[in-house]
Amino acid sequence: MLHFLSYFFLISLFLYNNCIAHHYTFIVKEAPYTKLCSTKKILTVNGLFPGPVLKAYKGDTIYVTVRNQASENITMHWHGVEQPRNPWSDGPEYITQCPIRPGSEFTYKVIFSIEDTTVWWHAHSSWTRATVHGLIFIYPWLPESLPFLKADHEVPLILGEWWKQDVREVVEEFIRTGGAPNVSDALTINGHPGFLYPCSKSDTFHLLVEEGKTYRIRMVNAAVNLILFFAIANHNLTVVGADGHYTKPLNATYITISPGETLDLLLKADQNPKNTYYMAARAYQTGNIEFNNSTTIGVLRYISSSKAETLMFSGIYPNLPFYNDTSAAFGFFTKIKSLYSGQAPPLVSRRIVTTISINLLRCPQNSCAGPNGSRLAASMNNISFVTPSHVDILKAYYLHIKGVYGTRFPDIPPYIFNFTAENQPLFLQTPRLATEVKVLEFGEVVELVIQGTSLVGGGLDHPMHLHGFSFHVVGVGFGNYNTSDEDPSSTYNLDDPPYKNTMTVPRNGWIAIRFAAINPGVWFMHCHFDRHQTWGMNVVFIVKNGIWPNQQLLPPPDDLPPCH
Repeated sequence: MLHFLSYFFLISLFLYNNCIAHHYTFIVKEAPYTKLCSTKKILTVNGLFPGPVLKAYKGDTIYVTVRNQASENITMHWHGVEQPRNPWSDGPEYITQCPIRPGSEFTYKVIFSIEDTTVWWHAHSSWTRATVHGLIFIYPWLPESLPFLKADHEVPLILGEWWKQDVREVVEEFIRTGGAPNVSDALTINGHPGFLYPCSKSDTFHLLVEEGKTYRIRMVNAAVNLILFFAIANHNLTVVGADGHYTKPLNATYITISPGETLDLLLKADQNPKNTYYMAARAYQTGNIEFNNSTTIGVLRYISSSKAETLMFSGIYPNLPFYNDTSAAFGFFTKIKSLYSGQAPPLVSRRIVTTISINLLRCPQNSCAGPNGSRLAASMNNISFVTPSHVDILKAYYLHIKGVYGTRFPDIPPYIFNFTAENQPLFLQTPRLATEVKVLEFGEVVELVIQGTSLVGGGLDHPMHLHGFSFHVVGVGFGNYNTSDEDPSSTYNLDDPPYKNTMTVPRNGWIAIRFAAINPGVWFMHCHFDRHQTWGMNVVFIVKNGIWPNQQLLPPPDDLPPCH
């Protein structure tokens, strides 16, 4: 009888999931916000910064109508959601759709499938995601199926950046001049800079906890151009999820999180409740570039002492790694393991190697603001990606429109050299400008090796994000991928590699990822530093249809924004 009731309950959940549509409305509009002693209008969803949290059960489909009441174009991306067969609602501007123009709207169909934990949403048009973003909480249908003890409370925690200048002006200026963009003026926790910044004593995030309770922190790094360290004084954090998938529990005194990454963290309120504890985030940065080296502070306080008057600077500060501590940053990254073993494909049918580089383009009379009067650029396999401006790649692919993109993205770097040498020939700094894609057959098992280079400035870290897929990070290394006698693949973790959608390539190092090309459509891959994406560190994968109906691209929605 109990077995029958359990079976009936599961069937009921399935029918509910498939018969009840979940609808949300996003009103994109400008709203005034005051921070760092000044007020400016920012782009928001429903007037909120950060934006609203969406909640769904595993396997749900939700509909989000985006109404653009702002003065600029907008699109939305559902970061970490694989969107099976449905790139039409993936969101990157002029890759899978033309923008939602002011005064118009579009309803996104967001199809959840294998996602288990925390993912997020953000705008994907220029740098609009700086203020247009929010979390997505995924829940299992059966709470007891969680692979860790259910927390008493959930806490959304978004790390971000704030410019006193209008972000549109930041983008326009660095595109116009060819130089690097102005760095942000503050880091934020849930939109709050914290009391270390001017005029921000009252603009500090506070987390009240109850002694003995466990809190599940659902975190994203929504910063535009910064990898961040984060810690809470005297409190360990246990990682149980990353990029929407469960991980083996990892106890940590600090975490490292790159733009685009999400983490699920368990926080046990087990310290002296009479004390005040600070949480803090600051940048991890390698390379010789200007960056925001400030610290954002939040306050953790126990409810038993919450009514007591607490003076600023009287709490306990956490210990964070030094800003350029690569061993600390990648010591954390490489300790994350998938909860499950034996999921990574042991064999591959397609191998692609790509370099990722910062580059330079010549300017007439050396008139630009980059090094030696040049214009800064970025590339993959020496191709600086040029985004179309009149029709998106998905529409061009679906309707067989010629002249929008080429299919000559190479399987190996066009120039083979010592990628991480201290001094490089100058001719290597100039990329080819093109809109090239990589076409994959349905079902191919792909290994993609991404090799950082030292071109222009000696190299940087790069958080690389792939739309439409999660991938197994089977290898991470420093230096050139294949310079030793030992085959790098012999050191791969094929047992329990992390299952991610965003992974950071170390400065002058490499990563190796594997995924099965079983999601037909057009899928963007790019560096999640927005300045590098703007400069062209991008590529598009086109996965062809399979032979069966459930292996083929869905038809476009009727209200898809028109192209002009």
